[in-house]
Amino acid sequence: MSTHRLPPLPGPTTASTTALTTTPTTTPTTTRAGARTGRSVSALICAVAVGAATACAPSEGAVVTPSQAAAVAPVTPGTSKSTTGAPGIGDPDFPDDGNGGYDVQHYDLRLSYDPASRKLAGSATIEAKAAQDLTSFDLDLHGLTVSRVTVDGGAASFDRSKDELVIEPGKRISNGHRFAVTVDYAGVPEPMHDSANLGEYGFISTADGAFVTCEPNGAKTWFPSNDHPSDKATYDFRITVPEGLTAIANGEMTGTPQTKAGKTTFAWREKHPMASYLATMTTGKFQVRTGTSDKGLPIYVAVADSFRGSLDQLLTQTGKITDYWSTVFGPYPFSSTGGVIDDYAAGYALENQTKPIYGGFSPEPAIIAHELAHQWFGDSLTITRWRDLWLNEGFATYAEWLWAEHTGQGTADSAFKRLYANAADPMWAYPPGAARADDLFGAAVYNRGAMTLHALRREIGDDKFFPLIRAWTDAHRYGNVTTQEFIALAERISGKDLKGLFDAWLFQPGRPAPLAGP
Repeated sequence: MSTHRLPPLPGPTTASTTALTTTPTTTPTTTRAGARTGRSVSALICAVAVGAATACAPSEGAVVTPSQAAAVAPVTPGTSKSTTGAPGIGDPDFPDDGNGGYDVQHYDLRLSYDPASRKLAGSATIEAKAAQDLTSFDLDLHGLTVSRVTVDGGAASFDRSKDELVIEPGKRISNGHRFAVTVDYAGVPEPMHDSANLGEYGFISTADGAFVTCEPNGAKTWFPSNDHPSDKATYDFRITVPEGLTAIANGEMTGTPQTKAGKTTFAWREKHPMASYLATMTTGKFQVRTGTSDKGLPIYVAVADSFRGSLDQLLTQTGKITDYWSTVFGPYPFSSTGGVIDDYAAGYALENQTKPIYGGFSPEPAIIAHELAHQWFGDSLTITRWRDLWLNEGFATYAEWLWAEHTGQGTADSAFKRLYANAADPMWAYPPGAARADDLFGAAVYNRGAMTLHALRREIGDDKFFPLIRAWTDAHRYGNVTTQEFIALAERISGKDLKGLFDAWLFQPGRPAPLAGP
């Protein structure tokens, strides 16, 4: 997510160009295939430096590896004697988010939205694997009216308690059993309100459709879910809107949009594991363009009518930046890239998987660079708990500095020094390694998080730093990560004890000592 813009860095701009092949809107079809297995960290340690040529090939085949929710959340392993799934997944800073007792594998969302009445009707089928014996379990759902619930095709009883949908299947679900729960629901979605963080987020109605950005826990405003990043799943979307509108979701289209009786249905599939906060069903009147990057990666961009002048730039910059990041961070983890500009003035951008969305502004390249870096840091590698958010935002902010280096607009070192020089900055009182629930998106998480990476780069040198970043993205591709895992990998690759560096920059209040050297 981008919530701020850095002041421009000094220096000339040397623009690089990327050839783009643009085509009319296409509807690529994707199919499910075998799961990808993990790769060894050691194979990458000495293999690459920044700028090395790496093909930006889309990921091949469906990735259906289960998320790590059952492994990372203390309430979900099958060791509990209780048969009631916990109403929280175990994140101490967000105790009500997510749910225990199961691990979601796939969401099949069939949705219909009418902007005139603002009514959403949905049928969500959630395929999951039990992590303990279950006689009841919860899903997260905010507002909306549930009319029917089934589990494995049989009727299930249900109740509501605030944002918890409590489900009792007709018979006990055994530990390890794969089951499917279908929830039929409807109503007028109510966005989340959090003045300490983003203000309004989740499903937000607009004049011609909806602006849907869900970080940190807004997915529950439009579909029942295990709404926490530690439980990732694959997704299918079938979204029906009035004819003339466009419905945009994650991944790729699985066929040509079908129009009947004044309504058009769009089918999308995200075949790679995705956190619920990255899912979207943004709808409205959009100008759409598709194409491929210079390295052959499919691109889908859409802009609201009022931003039609930004369509070409968004397509060009998205392709160019995605291709470049693949040479720095490793192969692009998904099957397409893109972006959406809506005319809802959100004041922020969000890294919706495969399609970052920009709320009411035409993004400058640095912001596009930030959101596309998140496709690696946040989307492919997803945090296990919210307190580790610097692993998303610090990395994406540092990517802005790297983009400035690449385009001749300044250096990461100059950005670091400018921020370090302000001894009165409030971020020095906020250790970014433990993001606070009431201030997730504070400047320290972004800027001091990025400064941590630059301090690490200066300490271990470019010949270790950039291979470390690529080893990090490869070792945890499509998985969940923690700060401790990153520190351990940094020490392994560098051969240094880095605990003091990370403690000073991530976990202690106060401005750390100046970096050694020039």
